[in-house]
Amino acid sequence: MSEAEPPRAPRLSRRHPRRSVALARVEDFLREIQPDAPEPAAQYVRELMVTAIRLLEDGASIADVRLLNAAVRELRYAFRTFARYRGVRKVTAFGSARTTETEPAYRQAEEFSRRAVEAGYMLITGAGGGIMRACQAGAGRAHSFGVNIRLPFEQKPNEFIVDDPKLVTFKYFFTRKLLFIKEADAVVMFPGGFGTLDEAYECLTLVQTGKAGPVPILFVDAPGGRFWSAWLDYVRDHLLKNGLILQEDLSLFRVVDDAAAAVEEIRGFYRVYHSSRYVGDKFVLRLTRAPEPALLEQVGREFADIAAGGRFRLSTKLPEEDDDETAAMHRLVFAFDRVHFGRLRQLIDFLNANAV
Repeated sequence: MSEAEPPRAPRLSRRHPRRSVALARVEDFLREIQPDAPEPAAQYVRELMVTAIRLLEDGASIADVRLLNAAVRELRYAFRTFARYRGVRKVTAFGSARTTETEPAYRQAEEFSRRAVEAGYMLITGAGGGIMRACQAGAGRAHSFGVNIRLPFEQKPNEFIVDDPKLVTFKYFFTRKLLFIKEADAVVMFPGGFGTLDEAYECLTLVQTGKAGPVPILFVDAPGGRFWSAWLDYVRDHLLKNGLILQEDLSLFRVVDDAAAAVEEIRGFYRVYHSSRYVGDKFVLRLTRAPEPALLEQVGREFADIAAGGRFRLSTKLPEEDDDETAAMHRLVFAFDRVHFGRLRQLIDFLNANAV
């Protein structure tokens, strides 16, 4: 997903004498084993090492230390696995492990994945059976990632991802869920049970609150199916009507029952919009093409409610931004209120539909 918050350099406390000594030793050790480690990455690693040492100072239980150790090791391995494909956009797909090959939802998931790969995307699933297997059958091994979980009843990887170097197995659900969302440029939900609904609400919550950057979120029914359209009726009748969500929150996702339409929705989301991030109190939309002056004026009128002073301006790369593949892209910069993320999605849709 797009970067939701800018990195902030950690502040390492030197007030406690013992901690000052420990920090100095950690810094010396890191310089000795990695003398050319780049900043600020090295600074974050020093903070990580000091935090680990402080577990002993805190008298942390063996269970707590073991949990943290396993989580960090799993994430480090997963980060390394995905880093090799950083330049390729990916779709995370969720759905029931119990869906059989004869069901319309299975065939829909398989067709969607095949079309997504043809559009240039890779697929991420939980690596198991049912919808997960359908997605990886459609995508093929070369275009699939598996993010598996160790369960008491042994969820085994399906034959399309088993023994593949892009298969990562997690002990904990929370680390696994982090990868699903962190690496996703789009999220697609097929019919499923408690786990699928859990992932759906978590993804919506993260985007609604800005803890994850804007991405297309698709709820895909089987052709003519009512699984997600019935869920949408519930959302409108019980959440929206009772004021538990805003009308604009419905813009955060789409419900469709056509695989081609789902892929086109994802492609359309990245027609002009590329990514976004915060730079201090400014929000930066990176765009593949700049809005014409008349369109920029219209943006200022129609979306003034989410920008301080109602001001939007075009810019080149800001000095604080990384000099990466986005450096030459256009920027739309404004002081976003960090509240109305449904309206932010509407702004992205507006730019995608109208920029020429």
